[in-house]
Amino acid sequence: MRRASPAQSRRVRLDCPGGTHQSGVRGGRWGPDRDLAVSQHDRYRVSGSVTSRGSDDLAQIRVRSAALFAALEELDHSAEERASLRDDLVRLHLPLVEHFARRFLNRGEPFDDLLQVGTIGLIKAIDRFDTGRGVEFSTYATPTIVGEIKRHFRDRGWAIRVPRRLQELRITIAGATGELTQALGRAPTVKELAIALGVSDEEIIEGLESANAYSTLSLDAPDSGGDDGALSMIEVIGGDDEALAHVENRETIKPLLEALDPRDKHILTLRFFKGMTQSQIAAEIGISQMHVSRLLARTLTQLRASLTELPAEPPAEPR
Repeated sequence: MRRASPAQSRRVRLDCPGGTHQSGVRGGRWGPDRDLAVSQHDRYRVSGSVTSRGSDDLAQIRVRSAALFAALEELDHSAEERASLRDDLVRLHLPLVEHFARRFLNRGEPFDDLLQVGTIGLIKAIDRFDTGRGVEFSTYATPTIVGEIKRHFRDRGWAIRVPRRLQELRITIAGATGELTQALGRAPTVKELAIALGVSDEEIIEGLESANAYSTLSLDAPDSGGDDGALSMIEVIGGDDEALAHVENRETIKPLLEALDPRDKHILTLRFFKGMTQSQIAAEIGISQMHVSRLLARTLTQLRASLTELPAEPPAEPR
């Protein structure tokens, strides 16, 4: 019987149930991926912590990542090995999750929660990644990971970071407003609120403005503007944005476009960003349609060749 290697014996299966982590982001509306992320990070700490990588390590990660995705595409969707490969990809790219999670430190959310939420984005990116696009996985996964973390902050209530002092002041103002409204028979003025609370007019105004950064909405409540069959928020948020692929492709080729000959770049812009036909381009530039066709073919071939050689930039080291 073949003996498992140490690396194989430490392998974490993503379909294993989570531990007893009691984080506020566990379970709920997030579904099984949230529990998988919790389990992944809880168990990952047993074998080692997420650390920053050097350039040599990053190069090895890119090679290993490409090999794992290639193996994943060769397997049937029902193959048991698929779960193991998916697990390897998650653990391989956990340093990328930590890098982006650190950007959101000191904003009122525990770092472990940010790691777990970011891992959800990583898992989604792995499941959706298409190697045929010719884009480095870290480049593709970045907006998904960051977007998942930002959505976590939105779901927690505060749309932007507000100092705790203003959060508490907003609650105090709300209570005083209710009492004064009942006593006066009308809404209180800023001056009346300031006198009642013993603060300045400016602080009352600042507290009232901070309320605009806070919103609470039941995810299960139906759309208030809809009919009886209206969908709830949980049924309509978090859908895939079909335009995201175009954004990724545009950002990937941007440095390559800058290196093109001005005329070639102009023709590409007219064709693919302004939607002009080859005949329209020919009329605007003053050359034949056949010449436009040849220039487009040559430029696209050049871009495809450059994409295969484009090195992926490693994420900046956390400060």
